[in-house]
Amino acid sequence: MTADVIDIAHLVQMSVAPVFLLTGVGAVLSVLTTRLARVIDRGRQLDLWVAEGHDANWYAHELKKLAKRNFLINSAITLATVSAFFVCSVILVIFASQVFPSQTVFGDVITTCFILAMVSLMLSLALFLGEIWVANTIRYFGHSLPPK
Repeated sequence: MTADVIDIAHLVQMSVAPVFLLTGVGAVLSVLTTRLARVIDRGRQLDLWVAEGHDANWYAHELKKLAKRNFLINSAITLATVSAFFVCSVILVIFASQVFPSQTVFGDVITTCFILAMVSLMLSLALFLGEIWVANTIRYFGHSLPPK
């Protein structure tokens, strides 16, 4: 094999780990969007219950909880997407470092992007945990069905 082929093979090997990380972030985004869909479905169900004449105070309380869950999930989705962006940036910079081998700044850029990706993902998961906590407090400490 020529030196160019060996260099390209090594480059592809270095970019495989971030690609797996990107796959994991994609899975997290899938879970988050599913949770967001459940919040939206619950809001629609609340609208139907209120239209049927159920207690408006109960509705307002539940709607406030749903608004909090919505905020937490949307924030988590935003941070997970930012994390995916930084992982993609790591892959891009790895390849750019081979195109411009004389530049010495690439190592610092890769490190910074990777750290930002991990911090964004950690914050996203923390918000996801917060949303789960809020959802469980609705189920166990609040009313899951409207009072008649």
